Amino acid sequence: MPPTARFLALGRRALVLWVLFALVHAWLGILNLIGPGQPFGDVLYVYPFWVERGLLDGQWVGIDTSWVYPLLALVPMLAAYAAGPEWYGTVWLGMVTALHAAAFLALLGARAIVPASRAAIAAGWMIFLLLLGPIALGRIDAVTVALGIVAVVLLPDHPRWAGALLAVGAWVKVWPAALLVAALIAVRRRVSVLVGAVVVSLAVVGVGLVLGAGAALFSAVTEQSARGLQVESPVATPWLWAAVAGQGGAQVAYDPALLTFQVLGAGTDLTAALTTPVLALVVIAVAVLGVLAVRRGVSEARLLPVLALALVMSLVLVNKVGSPQLASWVVVPVILGLLLQRRGGESFVVPAVLALAIAASTQVVYPVLYERLLALDPVLVLVLTVRNLLYLALWAWAVSRLAGLLRDPRRSGAYDSHKLTEGASS
Repeated sequence: MPPTARFLALGRRALVLWVLFALVHAWLGILNLIGPGQPFGDVLYVYPFWVERGLLDGQWVGIDTSWVYPLLALVPMLAAYAAGPEWYGTVWLGMVTALHAAAFLALLGARAIVPASRAAIAAGWMIFLLLLGPIALGRIDAVTVALGIVAVVLLPDHPRWAGALLAVGAWVKVWPAALLVAALIAVRRRVSVLVGAVVVSLAVVGVGLVLGAGAALFSAVTEQSARGLQVESPVATPWLWAAVAGQGGAQVAYDPALLTFQVLGAGTDLTAALTTPVLALVVIAVAVLGVLAVRRGVSEARLLPVLALALVMSLVLVNKVGSPQLASWVVVPVILGLLLQRRGGESFVVPAVLALAIAASTQVVYPVLYERLLALDPVLVLVLTVRNLLYLALWAWAVSRLAGLLRDPRRSGAYDSHKLTEGASS
């Protein structure tokens, strides 16, 4: 093929990808606005309620009162209110789409010709969003996923900016802290990552204290610890099946304070109380494995994505909160692994396939058929159980690979950060 024709063909690749981006986000936006199951309920009713408590009543969540989210979650919620309550949902979708576009652009890279490997990863993300459904745009998690993707792309060449973005994400919703911990353990330029994260955190805490936040700055942790077992959480699965069978007094009940459905029954209170310390122990154990791998000389390209996936999946699996949007977290460490696998990292084909299956099974349960789940339809409970087993499989894959790196650290050596940003040429 002549060079000009090849250039035009590769240029069309970028156009096709952006058309795919537009179609996927348009479809998900339509599902949120007019689709069945009210998937946009939090954005249309809960987020504006929190914002108006501050604007109209002077009671700011996360500042004057405790809150389930860290302080910076208020920023996108306030931004979506810019055009007033009537346009809140539309502005939210526009804002999230713009953030996703920035992450999509980061994935494609700055070169005129998009490498085939980057194109495949970007297209895979769009397929993941499509399979996950409207929840992919209709929660605050969509903001943190975009920040996380940009951060993992920037990490090799700009670790300070990556650390700052991950800290911003953690102050919006805690889970990006898992990516930050993985970077601080596995990346050679960890001091730069730490500097970026500390600067952002000090700024947030300083502003919060000036605004009078006090202990409310850290209330997201205490608020989560007070929860019961949410219906969709992997930990709740045995009681969900007990409720289907009518055994042990197990049932599904609505918690009006937390706006969630939870399982009740013998042992649920004790399990809910133990889940948080067990989660902390699991995260610490995974982090220790990462530190040991560094000490044994495992390369960044092999360790970083596996450790990031293991930490993120620990937060998903050993968690009494099982909201469907937690499935959206999975894609960030998987994208990181796919970016690095061509340069000596672990193959991330299996995690990518599992992530797609997790997304699809999550949408089956929520939003359209969610009422059937709450009515304890055995088919829906089975689908949810399969989804939770997929979570377990992905966590087990990451932890087993992490243990394998400790057994076989020979393929070590730091990765060439320039290759990550340049990508492959074919």
